[in-house]
Amino acid sequence: MKVTLITGASSGIGETFARRLAAEGHDLVLVARSEKALHELCDELMLKHKITAHYVVLDLGTPGSDAELWAETEKHGFEVDWLINNAGFGSVGDFAVLDGERELAMIDLNVRSLVALTHRYLGPMRDRGRGTIINVSSAAGFQPIPFMATYAATKAFVSSFSEAIAEENRPLGIRILALCPGSTKTNFFAASNIDRPIEVKGQQTAEDVVETALKALKGSRAKVVSGLANKVGAFLGGHAPHVLSSRAMARALRPKYQGNK
Repeated sequence: MKVTLITGASSGIGETFARRLAAEGHDLVLVARSEKALHELCDELMLKHKITAHYVVLDLGTPGSDAELWAETEKHGFEVDWLINNAGFGSVGDFAVLDGERELAMIDLNVRSLVALTHRYLGPMRDRGRGTIINVSSAAGFQPIPFMATYAATKAFVSSFSEAIAEENRPLGIRILALCPGSTKTNFFAASNIDRPIEVKGQQTAEDVVETALKALKGSRAKVVSGLANKVGAFLGGHAPHVLSSRAMARALRPKYQGNK
């Protein structure tokens, strides 16, 4: 059975991808840690859209989780035609005093798991001569961000990695897209156990972000930023000298995270 596999699917952008693609007739494999949320979402989508929805309760930040998910999809004979790597979390604060183990766990989920799953499912896509991969990055990945150092760096990796393999696979029938949302109306900050570092006006909804991604897949770009304000910020962050952009961000956040230092 041909399916769309979505990680981090129990809420936010992942859930919105699931709802939108189910409405378009995609059969789904949804992955997250919350069994209750996944179970309820699968039941709802199957009843409403007459599709098949299978869920896998899994912490993708743990070693070997990619092999476990691969074994599950192989066991059920699922042919992963679309892979949406959405699972991830962030942190905000003075790096030296943040929980070091949690920073490493962020790298494991945001980077290691995404690379591992992309590698596992890309090979069969190439054998079939078709496939779509969306890696959810962030507008934060366009520049170093003091007090969000690890998170911004993981997203810079996701964008760079995705753009590179998009070009490798462009002649082979595989569509790969780095999706870069900015601040979005989801539970991202709550799930990451952080306060909002900066209040953002005009936040996008998860529906806006998903619409941006699906439109971008119809073109030839390997990376898309969702939202006009985010595009402007990403452009400035990517083209301004990093010493200037990082100092500006540090000035804005230092009073909150380092007091008067």
